[in-house]
Amino acid sequence: MPEIISPIDGRPAYHFDLLDDEEVGRRLSLAAATQRAWRDVPIADRIALCRAMLAAYESRGAENAEEITRMMGKPLGQAQGEFKGTMVERVEYLCDIAEASLADEILPKKAGFRRFIRHEPVGVVLDIAAWNYPLAIAVNVIVPAVLAGNSVLVKHASQTALVADQFERAFLAAGAPEGLVQAMPMSHATTAQLIGSRALGYVSFTGSVRGGHEIYRALAQENFIHAGMELGGKDPALVLEDADVAFAAENLVDGAFYNAGQSCCGIERIYVASKVFDDFVDAYVALTKQYVIGDPLAEGTTLGPLVDAKSAAFVRNQVAAACAGGAKQLVGDADFDVPDRSDCYLAPQVLTNVDHSMALMHEETFGPAIGIMRISNESEGISLMNDSEFGLTASIWSGDFDRASRIAEDVEAGTVFANRCDYLDPALAWTGVKDSGFGCSLSSLGFGSVTRPKSYHLREQSA
Repeated sequence: MPEIISPIDGRPAYHFDLLDDEEVGRRLSLAAATQRAWRDVPIADRIALCRAMLAAYESRGAENAEEITRMMGKPLGQAQGEFKGTMVERVEYLCDIAEASLADEILPKKAGFRRFIRHEPVGVVLDIAAWNYPLAIAVNVIVPAVLAGNSVLVKHASQTALVADQFERAFLAAGAPEGLVQAMPMSHATTAQLIGSRALGYVSFTGSVRGGHEIYRALAQENFIHAGMELGGKDPALVLEDADVAFAAENLVDGAFYNAGQSCCGIERIYVASKVFDDFVDAYVALTKQYVIGDPLAEGTTLGPLVDAKSAAFVRNQVAAACAGGAKQLVGDADFDVPDRSDCYLAPQVLTNVDHSMALMHEETFGPAIGIMRISNESEGISLMNDSEFGLTASIWSGDFDRASRIAEDVEAGTVFANRCDYLDPALAWTGVKDSGFGCSLSSLGFGSVTRPKSYHLREQSA
């Protein structure tokens, strides 16, 4: 019986049972049978169910948020906000566009024929969701899949395994048929068997690059189905000399340290024009020192622990290696009263005098540490932004909108922001390049992952 060790105090907070092969088979069969009936349910009823799911989830919102905080350390206000802000916004938008996005594409009239393309559900969808944004990441797959007429198996990260149960309960309370959305707490071996079973229509995975390669190899060997891979990032920001320095610093501090820096699209490296470098760094340091580190269940805490001691040690080692290589640490543990309830607590780390020889500037950090590098011109900034194996998001800070738009064309990323960062607009496609993965969720294009085109060429009369 696996335990969920809370990063708050290093003690077991919850436990859950892993499914055996027989139970996995039963739930898979139930999902397939439920999906065959669900695909014929009118789209209006599917939309109504997803909206009712939001109300059902909110009815247990306080309990659900506390579970999330205890499981992975996110400050309680942020756990609550992940539902009230992010999840609600995405579900409502996807419901708003579902009917138009899933409608048949009718071709121009041709005498004697009816021709159209239908977006048919793929069947049973497996969502392998990550722990860092346990609601937002999962809902990107679950809701469009259900709206499109699929059933969904949710294999959540072990650290946040109970979130899959939260989704299953909310759908059932909203009136979903049994088997439409099911929690699937499975071992890696059992998950691999399921992926190779040829019983799935789509697999979505959010996690490590290594994990993505393993899943994609298994799918390529055993199946011909689509997959979506969100595999992380090393997201850069470029602050130009015509930027509003105070505004950029405020947003980039939040972009780097929100959720203790444990965000796939969080800011992990910043390049600043020499002319405004000193002013930017001064503002950045002052704002960073305003964070309050502590128990994430306590009111007023703005920075909780990292998810586990291994992750915290990884960040500490990256920072130490950078300092040994010549980096200058401007903010660190000495500036805060860092709790000692577990080894997971880490103060925000701000470094300058960094370069791309340091892992801090080119390897994923996934924690509250940032390197700020001085650049001499725009061209150098673009080159450094693209000098990465990742390409999830990038942000450009400039008072010249046309300039930012032009630079964006040269930046290798799935999403490019101007004067914004660390945000997913549900109307835009969420995707990445290079080792950030591939596939697409959100927006009207996201429905393409959980549907397959089927062409209808119907002759109305004989020749």
